[in-house]
Amino acid sequence: MRTWTPRRLVAAVLGAAGTAAVISVPTDLIDTPLFTRSVPVTWWAWPALAVTAVLAGLLLATYVQPADAVPPATEKRLGTVGGVLSLLAVGCPVCNKLVLLALGASGAMTWFAPAQPLLAVASIVLLGWALGRRLRGERRCPVPTPADG
Repeated sequence: MRTWTPRRLVAAVLGAAGTAAVISVPTDLIDTPLFTRSVPVTWWAWPALAVTAVLAGLLLATYVQPADAVPPATEKRLGTVGGVLSLLAVGCPVCNKLVLLALGASGAMTWFAPAQPLLAVASIVLLGWALGRRLRGERRCPVPTPADG
């Protein structure tokens, strides 16, 4: 990452900020008139969101190539799954319609709420793993530029 261009660094910062907004607004970590929460925010939701946002921003930046580079084939599933898990992890357990349909309100509080920290850890692990794979791939197989022939 020491060799990243300013374009990539800006993408990382914007990606982290965007991820934080996309997760924190609908889960009502950031209070807005658009969404409400029935269950208070847990102590670990903000640190989980911060780590998720940073990892997602860095992962996004790995997809930003120099303007003259030929982009490689990529695999995006791990990062996507990690982001969705983070959204589920920090959200209100009884505000999630899918959880309510599957488990009901008491099931959401009894089964889903205790599992949310595990979802946060799984999200962070998947995002970290995806970022590691992308960074290792860049070191092993640098993207050719048209000047390389």
